[in-house]
Amino acid sequence: MKHHAFGRMPFTVTNVGFGAWQIGGSWGDISEADGRAALNAALDAGMTFIDTADVYGDGRSEKIIADVLKTRGAKRPMVATKAGRRLNPHVAEGYTKVNLEGFIDRSLTNLAVDSLDLVQLHCPPRDVLYQPEVFEGLNALQKAGKIKGYGVSVEKVEDGLKAIEYPGVVSIQIIYNIFRQRPDYLFFQEARRRNVAIIARVPLASGLLSGKITRDTHFASDDHRNFNRNGEAFDVGETFAGVPFEAGLQAVEEVRKLVPEGATMAAFALRWILMSDAVTVVIPGARNAEQAKANAAAADLAPLSADVMAATREIYERLIAPHVHQRW
Repeated sequence: MKHHAFGRMPFTVTNVGFGAWQIGGSWGDISEADGRAALNAALDAGMTFIDTADVYGDGRSEKIIADVLKTRGAKRPMVATKAGRRLNPHVAEGYTKVNLEGFIDRSLTNLAVDSLDLVQLHCPPRDVLYQPEVFEGLNALQKAGKIKGYGVSVEKVEDGLKAIEYPGVVSIQIIYNIFRQRPDYLFFQEARRRNVAIIARVPLASGLLSGKITRDTHFASDDHRNFNRNGEAFDVGETFAGVPFEAGLQAVEEVRKLVPEGATMAAFALRWILMSDAVTVVIPGARNAEQAKANAAAADLAPLSADVMAATREIYERLIAPHVHQRW
C-alpha cells in the first residue's frame, strides 16, 4: 500500500483503508468477534485509515473501533465517522449546529476520543449544501476542538461539486468503482484542483465485483442487498451501486475476462480504483480477517494497462451507464 497526504489535513493515510459499515450491521450476521478480527487484520496489514458512521449498528461499529484501538495501543490510524443520519425524519432542517454537536458528542464517547479526526455529513439532503450556516456551525465545532476537520459523503456528483465550494470541506466520500465511473468525468478534476481528499466507497458494488455473487445467492433478511434492493430503506445507489441485479451479473462476466491470471476479481476491482490519482483512499469492507488481508494485498497488483482500462470503460458505457450515469 502507498502512503500519502489526506488532502489538506495533517494526516498520512494508506491508499487502502478499512470500511467499517459491515462490522456495524446491515450486511447479514457478522459477529463482533469477526468484526474485531477483520479490523485487527487490516491494521496488522498496515492500513492507517478507518471509515465508520454513528448509525452503523447504532454505534456498534464506532465502539468496536474504540475497543480494538485501545487494546492495540499502537499509533492510531486516522478514523473518520459520519453524522446526520440519526435525524428522524432525515430532513435538511435538522442539520442544525445543536443537532450536529449532539451527534458529534455521541461519536466522541463511542470512539473514546477528545476530538474526531474527521466528521462527514452523511449523505445529507441536497438543500443542506445550500445552507452556509451548516458549514459555519462545523467551522465553530472545529474551532472548539471537537473535530479536526470535516467533509461530506455524497450520493451524486453534483452534490460533491457543490460541497467543495465551501473552503472548509477537506474531503468528499463518493461511490466510485468499475460500475460507477462518472466521478472521473469531471468531479475528480475539480477535487484535485482544490486539494480535496477523495474517499471511494462501495468499491465492489456491494459484492457484485467480487465475482462471487450469482442469481442463486441468498441474502439474509437484515442484509441491505435484500431489504434495499429497490431503495426501500435508503438511496438505491448504495446497494449494488444502483445497477439492476441482472445487468450487473452480465457485466461481471465481461469484467471477469480482464482479470489477470492469479488475481481475484475483487483485487482487480480495487486496483482499478487505485489507478486514479484523484482517489486518496478506497474503503472496502470486510466480514472477517481473510477479507481484510485480501483487501490490503490488492494494492500490490501491477498497474492495469491502458488497454484494460479502456476495456472497462467500454463495458461500463455499453452495459452499465444507461442505468446509472445520469442518475448519480
